[in-house]
Amino acid sequence: MKKKVLFPLLFGIFLISGFCGLLYQIVWVRLAFAAFGIITPVLSVVISVFMLGLAVGSWAGGKFAGRLPGLKSFSALVPYALMELLIGVGGLIVPFLFKAGRDLLLPSGNFNSPRYLLFSGIVLGISILPWCICMGATIPLMMKFIKQVRHGQTKGFSFLYMANVLGALCGTVLTAVVLIETLGLRGTLLVGAGLNFFIALLSLVLNFVDFREDAPETKAVHPGPSPAGALRSITPRPALIVMFMTGFTSMAMEVAWTRAFSPMMQTTIYAFAGILAVYLLATWWGSMSYRRHLGHDGAKSVPGLAAVLAAASLLPIAVSDPRLLMNVHYILVIEAMLLGIFPFCAALGYLTSKLIDDVSQGRPLIAGRAYAVNALGCILGPLAAGYFLLPLVGTKTTLILLAAPYTISYLFLAGRGWKTRPIRTAATAVVLLALLAGSTAAFMSYEENSLFRSGIVRRDYAASVVSYGRGLRKELLVNGVGQTALTTITKSMAHIPLGLRSRKPESALIICFGMGTSFRSAASWGIEVTAVELVPSVVRAFPFFFNDARRVMRSGKCRIVVDDGRRFLQRTLDTYDLIVIDPPPPVESSGSSLLYSEEFYRTAKKRLKPDGILAQWLPDWDNLTLQAVVRALSSQFPYVRVFSSLEGWGVHFFASARPIDVPDARTFAARIPEKAARDFNEWIPDQTAVQLFQIVKDRETPLDKILDPAGKISLTDDRPINEYFLLRRLFGGLEVYRRLNR
Repeated sequence: MKKKVLFPLLFGIFLISGFCGLLYQIVWVRLAFAAFGIITPVLSVVISVFMLGLAVGSWAGGKFAGRLPGLKSFSALVPYALMELLIGVGGLIVPFLFKAGRDLLLPSGNFNSPRYLLFSGIVLGISILPWCICMGATIPLMMKFIKQVRHGQTKGFSFLYMANVLGALCGTVLTAVVLIETLGLRGTLLVGAGLNFFIALLSLVLNFVDFREDAPETKAVHPGPSPAGALRSITPRPALIVMFMTGFTSMAMEVAWTRAFSPMMQTTIYAFAGILAVYLLATWWGSMSYRRHLGHDGAKSVPGLAAVLAAASLLPIAVSDPRLLMNVHYILVIEAMLLGIFPFCAALGYLTSKLIDDVSQGRPLIAGRAYAVNALGCILGPLAAGYFLLPLVGTKTTLILLAAPYTISYLFLAGRGWKTRPIRTAATAVVLLALLAGSTAAFMSYEENSLFRSGIVRRDYAASVVSYGRGLRKELLVNGVGQTALTTITKSMAHIPLGLRSRKPESALIICFGMGTSFRSAASWGIEVTAVELVPSVVRAFPFFFNDARRVMRSGKCRIVVDDGRRFLQRTLDTYDLIVIDPPPPVESSGSSLLYSEEFYRTAKKRLKPDGILAQWLPDWDNLTLQAVVRALSSQFPYVRVFSSLEGWGVHFFASARPIDVPDARTFAARIPEKAARDFNEWIPDQTAVQLFQIVKDRETPLDKILDPAGKISLTDDRPINEYFLLRRLFGGLEVYRRLNR
């Protein structure tokens, strides 16, 4: 087979391999959220373990590839095919490993306990590390095959890296936009595994083709002349230091960008996928530019790239300043955010390709070690950002600290530029130092008190929380996204279902604490009340919103547990008269379907007393999401009633295993305690609690008016259709969605 046919095939194989890698990462992150909680540390651990596997696999694969003989025995495509086969197998069994790990960790304490955080990280690592090691081994093995075929090839890493990154970009976009929405999570994993099995088979077939006709050629594909006077590369040890630094900072920045851009891009899966897609697109562009420069005037100098990275690393700090894009159209906000990270990622892709090519000179063992050092930085970066930097110093300072090493690198890497071009080098250094120092004073983040009147900022491993405002205009922001307000709707979530019960209630469970309004209202009934909240700082903000918060907590009947709501239901043995679920907005937010799915309702049903009521709030919706939530509820509860809210937006769902009789106003008045009645109309004093109940009662909507009798779509863990909605909104709504799912 001629080179002109072989190398496009290898490019295609590695493109598909990269596609599958990001497909698995996106699905595994989503499954990890379901099993271990929707917080930043879970994302950080998945990313870090992913990179740990790449590091170990790259190092081990390079060492193994260095011992392989030439084509006379067998080619490196054989072990490469084995790696792809194992990756496909891993893609299919990881969901089962996560489920087993979740069950194993149920006795390990509350969600925020050091023991649980440690053990959940270990379980995550054990579940995905072996398959990530296989992914890491693919690059040195394929480099070895290229070396077997083209003895003079010294730029094999950048060729494979460019193909892999392009495939990863396609995998990110198609997985988030098309595959999960149309096929579900399990179906998407089947696609990934099928592609892995296909390229494994193709690699085995190629192994039996005679490539010896290509062997005599020894000239490198891209010799790339170097312009006079330019510093073209650096020695191996400094190169490895730079590789570690770029891996550490870039992956830590990715975690910080996700939090910095949340207020404007919201918390949907498309926001995270958009950041990741631009990161990969820019990395591919930088790698491709490097390959193009090899064939023309030679690659750019390392000090020059360090200077570009130093300046570009500050752009995300600027574009995430909430004052800059205030009152700007949403689309322009997205464009600004994504353009802000593109230059940095492009320069990083260029530098990574260049450094590993220069250090390895096409040798798989050296390339594997260099890539492993880079991946080691990628392991530690997300952990440092998620567990230390973001909780301690906040988003803006984290990004500035991560940008500083690039300016420092330029000062050291400029080398002889200080002698040959002192004025130019010094001017560049001064500009970079001024930009770095100026960013500290010039830009702001949503976490700064000066942005808010009477604001308090709290940070922890899970999120940054801002509570601000006065009177009834107080607001709660989690990672910059508004969660709730002081509204009687949240009081209704407790008072109305408790008043629907003919038997006097004894206990209530509130999942998603928010400002604590529903928790406080349930406590006014004098019953045992438990609240479950994912973010510790949200709990600490309770006294900001209510002057009597500490008195409520001292009552002896109330407690707040920091845990994932779903995990708490799986752990507890208690049963409740009422379970209230108020997921954080928007309905499309990443992971929100875990509190709307059939599987969640099945778990909640086990924790209700025989005549207990589950109260679910849906703030806004499209028609398909509304129907899917109702079907999910109806699949687990034979009796479901739906009411519009007091303020005319959003709906209350009340579900039970027994018929729910809605009493008349007089009966409701007899059931509600005096203290609870005062709480109900606290913010609407011109109407009594009974009148408020009557308003909601009159707004009931029969279930048969909501459900399309021809529809069968339900919200499940496998089909989180409220989160993955782009296709149906772009191309015709429910009818198109039905056609896609026939």
